[in-house]
Amino acid sequence: MTPRRPYPSDLSDARWALIEPTLTAWRTARLDARAQAGIRVAEPPTSLRDVFDAILYLNRTGIAWKYLPHDFPPHTTVYYYFSAWAKDGIFEQLGIDLTGRARAKQGRTSEPSACVIDSQNIKTSTNVPLDTQGIDAGNYLGLDVMPGRVDRGWPTML
Repeated sequence: MTPRRPYPSDLSDARWALIEPTLTAWRTARLDARAQAGIRVAEPPTSLRDVFDAILYLNRTGIAWKYLPHDFPPHTTVYYYFSAWAKDGIFEQLGIDLTGRARAKQGRTSEPSACVIDSQNIKTSTNVPLDTQGIDAGNYLGLDVMPGRVDRGWPTML
């Protein structure tokens, strides 16, 4: 099989080197758990890098799963990995690990010591009863507040 041409959304080799250990450890742990449960397992033929690149392609282009180009793994396989990684917290773990590395590279601790919490007023629907809309004492325009939290440009979880 000839290697596919890269898409602009594909990871570089350097970025893949940062992500690959986490995904490989996840796959190994999952295969080991199945083997201990007595389920016959074989090494999956799907490349984790191709799956991750397919997820990035879907995210970047906004297409439906079924419209994934044929040079990626089947959309059902990509969705299986996506849902398993989401359920097992792999995306959150990657976010924590990569943010920690970026902070360490800047000479800071891996965990933020402080952050800025800001909010944005958003227009609410006029079709929704007022008692179910949010309350903002300083706001007289009928807008709700959408909170956000950022640490020097890096979004953090509340």
